[in-house]
Amino acid sequence: MSVKVEEGYRVDWYRVKLPKGMLSELNKRSDLRGLWQAGGHVGLIVCSGAGAWWVYENMAWYWFVLALYVHGTMCSFAVNAVHELIHDTVFKTKWLNGFFACLFGLLGWINHYAFWLSHVEHHRYTLHDPHDLEVVVPIRIRLKDFWRTFVDPYAAWWTVKHHAKFAVGKSPDGWHEYLFEKGKKQDRQKVFWWSRFLFLFHVVFGVVCVLSGYWVVFLIVSCTPLYGKTLQFLMNNTQHVGLADHVNDFRLNSRTFETNRFFAFLYWQMNYHIEHHMYMGVPCYRLRELHRAIEGELPHTCRGLVELWWHVLAVMYMQKEYDGWVYEPMLPGVEDGGEGN
Repeated sequence: MSVKVEEGYRVDWYRVKLPKGMLSELNKRSDLRGLWQAGGHVGLIVCSGAGAWWVYENMAWYWFVLALYVHGTMCSFAVNAVHELIHDTVFKTKWLNGFFACLFGLLGWINHYAFWLSHVEHHRYTLHDPHDLEVVVPIRIRLKDFWRTFVDPYAAWWTVKHHAKFAVGKSPDGWHEYLFEKGKKQDRQKVFWWSRFLFLFHVVFGVVCVLSGYWVVFLIVSCTPLYGKTLQFLMNNTQHVGLADHVNDFRLNSRTFETNRFFAFLYWQMNYHIEHHMYMGVPCYRLRELHRAIEGELPHTCRGLVELWWHVLAVMYMQKEYDGWVYEPMLPGVEDGGEGN
């Protein structure tokens, strides 16, 4: 698949205006708050992994399955950690962003260099295909996709296959081929070498674990793309589903929702997704503050996962029944909206 784009294409994005000086305050990075977010997440992964090991040693196998699922849940949000860290907004000290991006990328089998090449285009041209092929609508979410979040060998195989392509210096698809052609040679080399390092680390680690009789440690450390993705699935897959493409207003193509503090922490505050797209330089731990500042200009915000998924399921039903239908949220000051087209 080749990607053909329009030269000079740009989107004149609408952004809610902020009081003078507020954006400068919101954009301020903090090493302390960054360490609380990134270090706290790493701590949860370490504790859940150690807990799974302890349960394996001391309790029945079914308790180990449950403990492993909890650990997988903590690890599944590594992609959201990498997402924030590649923005270079979490820490004031730049190398800390890179260090933790590498750490979470290693734990989650994520190529953060390839992620960044794609994600730049996603922010610049959100849902304007073919300029943004990171997310393409309409998005189909099937029941079997949900069941796979418990144990998902397909996703694990897809991850390995993509890294294998990168490791031998090839693109896994037309989108990345376009990104490699558009980017610099050194960017491509970083992508290739990181996937090679991932393979080397996990293969060597796996061999050592198996030969030493600690195969369960390999399961806990290197096999996390296989299991425990349910919560991350329920949060992450709501970002753009059912919304409009080729519009210039993030309120029409992105979705914000409220959730409890712990879930928001695991999700790196990406539940404030309109705000993240509108002002992507704002660190994740300040997005709630940004939301409070502009919520009067935002569409209805779902409260909790139950209301959120009633809404998402209704939107997906309408898209299934009516070809080309998209959800148009009611915007403040606009009489029409919410009915779709």
